Amino acid sequence: MGKKAIVTGGSRGIGTAIVKTLAADGFQVAFSYLSNKEKADLLVEEITSQGGSAAAFQADTSNFESASAFVTKAREFLTDVDLLVNNAGITRDKSLFIMQQSDWDQVINTNLTGYFNVTRNLIGYFFKNKRGCIINITSVSGLVGINGQTNYCASKAGIIGFTRALAKEAAKLSIPVNCVAPGYVDTEMTRSMPEKHLEEIKNMIPMRRMGTAQEIADLVSFLASDKARYITGQVFTIDGGLTA
Repeated sequence: MGKKAIVTGGSRGIGTAIVKTLAADGFQVAFSYLSNKEKADLLVEEITSQGGSAAAFQADTSNFESASAFVTKAREFLTDVDLLVNNAGITRDKSLFIMQQSDWDQVINTNLTGYFNVTRNLIGYFFKNKRGCIINITSVSGLVGINGQTNYCASKAGIIGFTRALAKEAAKLSIPVNCVAPGYVDTEMTRSMPEKHLEEIKNMIPMRRMGTAQEIADLVSFLASDKARYITGQVFTIDGGLTA
């Protein structure tokens, strides 16, 4: 088996595409899921049926102890770790004047603190071995403001700051740390939007379409490869020209 990867939030959407692509690239993958065990098990079964190796572990990465237990189980399965992809995230979209404290806390705790929780439990291992690679999935929402997403935008902007600071800490050990910032992506979540709203979104995008989860995963695949070892502290937008 080749390199070993840990991915958070791997049981749906972009996370699933990342897990599948890394497995196809020869990575052995351990990924977390929050609640849908059936979906996670089906993904593991699909990868193993194609000759790959993967394992799914339930974890609430917004909780430090749960994140720590997940990293421990993942390391036991993998025996070694070359790559961490922080991807787990949620939305609780509301205008600020009706946003509840819980809406804010849940998004910040999952999308930002969750990245700290998992990375903090693995960074010592990377530093000790003087190798590794970290890719954080953020969003164009961390670069531009979006109505009804003060909590989400804040969390995604925080990921960018977290990434750039950690990149400088890890650079002396040649450990790249980068961000991938997708725009609107065709996932189960976006497909649930009203058709009129979807058309409005597509009309805002210069390429006139949403991205695919596979396109995001392909960028992650490149950043995880040896071809990208000199790239660190960067934010790669992949949005069809939305923020051009």
